[in-house]
Amino acid sequence: MATLAEVLRRFGPAYLADHTLSTPEAKAWRAIVACRTAALGGHRVACDACGYSHAVYHSCRNRHCPQCGTRAKEAWLQARLTEVLPVPYTHLVFTIPHALNALYGAHPRWVIDTLFAATAETLNAFAANPCWLGGTPAFSLVLHTWTQDLRRHLHVHVVMACGALKPDGTWQAPRRTPTFLFPVEALSGVFRGKFMATLTAAHEQNVLPRDPDASTEDWNRRKKQLYKHDWVVYAKTPMGGPAAVLSYLARYTHRTAISNERLVRLDDNQVTLRVRADAHGGKRCVKIAGTEFVRRFLLHVLPTGIKRIRHYGLLAPAAKRVKLAQARVALQMPAANPVAAKSAQAFMHRVSQQDILQCPACQRGRLWVVEVLVASMRLLDPRRPAQAATPACRGPP
Repeated sequence: MATLAEVLRRFGPAYLADHTLSTPEAKAWRAIVACRTAALGGHRVACDACGYSHAVYHSCRNRHCPQCGTRAKEAWLQARLTEVLPVPYTHLVFTIPHALNALYGAHPRWVIDTLFAATAETLNAFAANPCWLGGTPAFSLVLHTWTQDLRRHLHVHVVMACGALKPDGTWQAPRRTPTFLFPVEALSGVFRGKFMATLTAAHEQNVLPRDPDASTEDWNRRKKQLYKHDWVVYAKTPMGGPAAVLSYLARYTHRTAISNERLVRLDDNQVTLRVRADAHGGKRCVKIAGTEFVRRFLLHVLPTGIKRIRHYGLLAPAAKRVKLAQARVALQMPAANPVAAKSAQAFMHRVSQQDILQCPACQRGRLWVVEVLVASMRLLDPRRPAQAATPACRGPP
């Protein structure tokens, strides 16, 4: 089966001949290539009944690796159990125009932080308005930077509880219908205004020295372009209770730009991948030149330290302990939601689906660690010529 690691191995030399990697890109590159290989070490297991044995290599645990993330996703969902409220949830998507892609290439951290801030400020402002909710909302934002064919497309997914905690400690449900929060046209205008105000202030204060459109002529051209069209805010079908929320979160929180399941095959010069064809689940295949595929994938390697998942309102880390307790009392649910716990257990079972200690050969014996496989002291840096790897010290089994 085609994998992202194989794509980097096959087309990496041709790409690196004409391109230079940043430190985060090089770190992600060598982690993905080494993931679950002898380079990271591991252990050998053997069956106590039939003698079957195989090597189990360690994962790289890089957040851009399509082979990793399941364990982190499970731990993250487990931590979210007590935060799910017994109310409907809705899914919103806030997108910034492609005219800002060049600025993102020069100042990715600033664009990401501003996108999060503008989205959160917009939702908090609407929730605080007595015409809508008049209270403090509960929502989480998840950053995605890609389209199905790996082009740059900056947007955040919002999972938001339908309602808010009022200052008097009561819970305010949506005033129109139980699942309708705010009109997306109004959200779009306010969202654009807040982002543009921050961008204008940064331009005037010379906060973005590498902005490719910093000259007066380019700045005015881009500003006109950004105001010409409405910024997309999309409201998806409202979700149901805790079971649906947990399942939905699992689809978005730890997703990578490309999964190995979407890679169909590798040819001498191109990569074939599966993309979404329509809104009804249809699929189609597209072909991308190998070096172009590598370039597009690297567009989505985030700067070091950037948090892709952020929480606001009742879920904000500084206020969560007190505010969530007040929301539970207002909703008459002082204890953790048992439906959420049950659905999470079902999700964990769906993820595992098998006994990992059972021998795959005889189906009777149990697998035991019989040898520790030594890892390389350092992974090869793709930016430098190949060097001999130094083995690490052998640890206890």
